[in-house]
Parts: sequence; structure tokens; C-alpha cells
Amino acid sequence: MENTVTDMEVKEMEKTAIDPSQIKGWGVDANPENDPTYPMKNRNNGEHAGYSWERPTQQPKSVEVLHSNERPNVSAVFGTSTPPSGLSGLIRRAAFKYSENSYAHWLPLMLADRVGIAEGVLDDLTHGHVPNIFAERGWKAEWKHNRKNLVTRVAVGVVLASVAVAYLRSRKGDSEAKE
Repeated sequence: MENTVTDMEVKEMEKTAIDPSQIKGWGVDANPENDPTYPMKNRNNGEHAGYSWERPTQQPKSVEVLHSNERPNVSAVFGTSTPPSGLSGLIRRAAFKYSENSYAHWLPLMLADRVGIAEGVLDDLTHGHVPNIFAERGWKAEWKHNRKNLVTRVAVGVVLASVAVAYLRSRKGDSEAKE
């Protein structure tokens, strides 16, 4: 049996007022006498006054700036050194169509970071520059200060790559045997 909600039920739910005191976790800090941060925080009631600073002058947009769909506009100041471009830019634009509380926002952004690394290496190679990946990844400092972790990561990478190569070769052998 499938649970479905009709349009009438949705309209009824929208009319219903929500009582935050009946929802577990909501309003836990509303009563200053029952403040869970009491031993760590010295209250002065200044935070109840809200922001008292004036918003900085809006920085002009000279490049495309992606911002959360939960905000009506961009923040007053933002970075412009690396505007979205290429495949990673397409992935970022798609990610910013989703709310920040969604995996559909954060996972594509992480993927776009990895794609951006590959785009950077390809860009270097197309301009005749061979990137020093070891230096750019900080492996010299890692070798000096965290050798065990570096060796572990390299060993795991070698094992995973070996397993992938062995798997692909076995599949190739299986497909050739069938022919």
C-alpha cells in the first residue's frame, strides 16, 4: 500500500500553524534559564539586539558569481579570481540550483573540484608546461612532517590501481575468450 498525499491534504497542512514547543529540539535556547551553553558562554544579551554594523558597499560583479539559491543576492564582498568555467563550471552551476542542505548541492561541488584539478593539469600541458604534481600536492612537506600517512596513502593508491588494472585485464581476457 502506497502513502500518497492529495492536494486537499497539502492545503490543509499549509493552513495548520506549527507550534515549535511541540517539535523536539526547536526552541531549545529560547529560555535563557535553560540555556544548554550556559557553562561555556558568558551572556550579555547583546546577541539579541541583532547586527549593529552597516552592510559594506556592494562589490561590483565583473565575472559570474555563483551564490546560494537560499539568498536573494550575492554577499557584499566575494572572490573573483576563479570564475566558473569549463566542465567544472557546468557542474558548479548545476549544483547551485539545489539547496545547501541537499547532497545534490555538495557532492557535485566536490566533483567539480576534482574535475577542476584535471582541467588545470590539461591546461598546463596544452600551454607546454609540465606541472610538478608532487610539489603542488605538498608531498615534500608531507614526507617531512607526516611520512607515515603519505606512505600509507601512496600504498593504498598503488593497491587500488593494481586491483583496477587486474580487473580490467581479466575482463579483457574473458571477452577475448568468448570470441
